[in-house]
Amino acid sequence: MKATIWHNPRCSKSREALAILQEGGAEIEVIDYLHNPPSRERLADLYKRAGLTPREGLRSGEDAAKPLRQASDDAILDAMVAHPILIERPLVETVKGVVLGRPPEKVREIL
Repeated sequence: MKATIWHNPRCSKSREALAILQEGGAEIEVIDYLHNPPSRERLADLYKRAGLTPREGLRSGEDAAKPLRQASDDAILDAMVAHPILIERPLVETVKGVVLGRPPEKVREIL
C-alpha cells in the first residue's frame, strides 16, 4: 500500500507515525512539509478527506496561531500555506483515507 506522510523529522509524533507506516510495510512518500508545503487546495482537500476543519489542523500552540483564534477557515488555510509551521503534523494519506496522526496510532486506521 502506498502512503504519503506530511512529515517534520524534528517531531517525535511524526517520527512515530512514520515508524508505524514502515512497520506496516507501506510504500512511503515522505514530504517535509516545512520545506515543501502543500498548496492551499491540497491542504483543504486533505482536511476534508480527514473529516477535519482547518482549525482542527492548526498547531494552536505556535505564536503565529494566536492571531487566528477568531479567524475563518479560509484565513487559517491562507496562514498555513504562508507559514507551514502552523500545520499540525503528521498528516498521513493512503487509499483508505487521511488521518492526522495524533496520536500516531491513528495511522493504523488507514493501513
